[in-house]
Amino acid sequence: MLSFDGLFNAFVTILATIDPPGLAPLFLALTRGMDRQQRGQVGMRASVIGFVVLTLFALAGAAILAAFGITLPAFRVAGGLLLFFIAFEMVFEKRQERKERSADAAITRDHIHNIAAFPLAIPLIAGPGAISATVLISGQMPSMAGQAALVAILLACSAITWMVFVLAERIDGFLGETGRSILTRLLGVILAALAVQFVADGVRALIAA
Repeated sequence: MLSFDGLFNAFVTILATIDPPGLAPLFLALTRGMDRQQRGQVGMRASVIGFVVLTLFALAGAAILAAFGITLPAFRVAGGLLLFFIAFEMVFEKRQERKERSADAAITRDHIHNIAAFPLAIPLIAGPGAISATVLISGQMPSMAGQAALVAILLACSAITWMVFVLAERIDGFLGETGRSILTRLLGVILAALAVQFVADGVRALIAA
């Protein structure tokens, strides 16, 4: 049975791994020279592609794992460790540097019309952390109602990401360097606690098996 706490934890986990406030300055950098309408189109396309990729892993993640002979408890431990590493990077401000390097590399290789798909949608929105979190949460919500709720959560997170892109200039100016740092660290601490819970649940399931 779905509980409010479970749904809220899923929402916070996915939103923290996507980290929309942290993407705002990168979005501005990638779309430098575009007008507001062009930025809106890029932001919408990136959010839609990110949503589609994450939804694919939400609905078919278990089948993908089974094809490689990976059990869900094993993936839960591995995914929890990965999420903890991402949380560590967020708390100590290492993740932003890595994202900026990915963004800079992509600008030199890809045409400006493709930046919505790469690097905005993949790997900045639907990155390893968000994909891992989605597959883990999907395993905890195996029913049709749970899957529908997870897709709704992904849609909400994608919509929030798109709104952040639309308001990127205002949000970046409002938060400033200090505000972004505080918000990212806070999300990192929450994500670290959730990651530990994923690992604990995975280890418990492996022992029970």
